[in-house]
Amino acid sequence: MSRVRNRVASHRRRKKIRQLARGYYGGRSRLLRTARDAVNRAGMYSYAHRRKRPGDFRRLWIMRINAACHEHGLSYSKFMHGLSLSKVEIDRKMLADLAVRDPGSFKALAEKARTALQ
Repeated sequence: MSRVRNRVASHRRRKKIRQLARGYYGGRSRLLRTARDAVNRAGMYSYAHRRKRPGDFRRLWIMRINAACHEHGLSYSKFMHGLSLSKVEIDRKMLADLAVRDPGSFKALAEKARTALQ
């Protein structure tokens, strides 16, 4: 009796790994064992960095808001405290967008925060 090799399934498994490893350098895209290791590692990094991305964006927004606040003579923390005292509920993403795209409205918010602090 002949041995069952299950060629179709094993070929599909290998093809899937090689497809995921396209664009990798050298043997990482050609050799199965190396490609599997590279794909697994890439998957771990992508999983971890998907969780890291929101924090990165929050830091970016805070930097942008801080830079815009300093143009109007306020620190970031005083600006945010002033906004909370004046009951303005705009999230950091929108504040950063206003700071970049519409400096006039951001200036109005800075003045509102400054008056709430006094």
